[in-house]
Amino acid sequence: MIQHLYVHIPFCHRICPYCSFYKHQHGSTDMAGFVEAVVAEANREQAARSLDLRTAYLGGGTPTALSEKHLERLLSGLRQTLDFSQVTEFTCEVNPRTITASKAAMMREKGITRISLGIQAWDEPTLKTLGRDHAPVDAEETYQLLRSAGFDSVSLDLMFSIPGQSLEAWRGTVEKTISLQPDHISAYNLNYEEDTEFFERLRSGRYQEDEGRDAEFFYLALDQLESAGYQHYEISNYAREGFRSIHNESYWLGEEYLGLGPSAYSTVNEKRWQNVADTGVYIARIQNGQGTALPGEELTPDRRRTERFGLELRTRRGLPVNLIQSEQQRMLRTLEEEGLLSVKDHFITLTREGKPLVDSIAVALMG
Repeated sequence: MIQHLYVHIPFCHRICPYCSFYKHQHGSTDMAGFVEAVVAEANREQAARSLDLRTAYLGGGTPTALSEKHLERLLSGLRQTLDFSQVTEFTCEVNPRTITASKAAMMREKGITRISLGIQAWDEPTLKTLGRDHAPVDAEETYQLLRSAGFDSVSLDLMFSIPGQSLEAWRGTVEKTISLQPDHISAYNLNYEEDTEFFERLRSGRYQEDEGRDAEFFYLALDQLESAGYQHYEISNYAREGFRSIHNESYWLGEEYLGLGPSAYSTVNEKRWQNVADTGVYIARIQNGQGTALPGEELTPDRRRTERFGLELRTRRGLPVNLIQSEQQRMLRTLEEEGLLSVKDHFITLTREGKPLVDSIAVALMG
């Protein structure tokens, strides 16, 4: 039974130079047609699959780039089509300056229980480098608006190791975030993804990667957030007791999920596929009764094993030690002796020293 739903809303008011997700400005898109297409896809999937939803997540793009009218129709249509009676966590991504008190109240009424607010930074220079179209004051006003609307689960998303960002600027961002007392904080190390402007700047030499700098930024956030009472439950995620992202944990633990909307991925019955990453084509295919999925892939045992190393080692629970093959036992002992990981109660977890090296440790243990 599929317990997790993701809906991709690809619209953004501005295209950020670091983001590799499928997104675009509204342009000439038929917004009403887009919303009806997503609802129609939900109806089709409801008829074809066994759904027992526990979490739902609206991501993008920027879901709140939709007008209040269109967002209300989308939320109403999803709830009329799918059974949300057992959904305990319904997240919507929000960017500053894309929401009003009226829109926030409507979202609460339509069942949104959790907000993921894209702050990224609290200083103007870093926001400018990131191409964000909000000022720090806009972000704080949006946060307070969401709190006033009654959302009692709000996550703030941050980024570090941004070109030109100083350690002190990052310290200020973390301290400012803590002062607002959000329930959950995501702190992402900037990755240079292909097909982004940042990647081209890296390739041309304008930007440089620095693992030592990354570790400094990582440890600063780790120490400050844990001291403030946030549990570090995944490499990039911190939460107060009871406020972990259940939806995102389902990805890290390899559970099945269904994706709706252009470019959305689904993983069901050891198969993974992606919807066509073109909003106009997606709408046309739905309207014409055609499929939206691109050719997928079989998730072989080897592929699943590789993914488990890459994901579960990032979590507080850790990676089951029985996944380590005999020829890698020596590497496991070496890494343990070096103080980079520990083995307890049949799980491998990373130490403080090992956490910034999670990717290379996962590769070493896979063999």
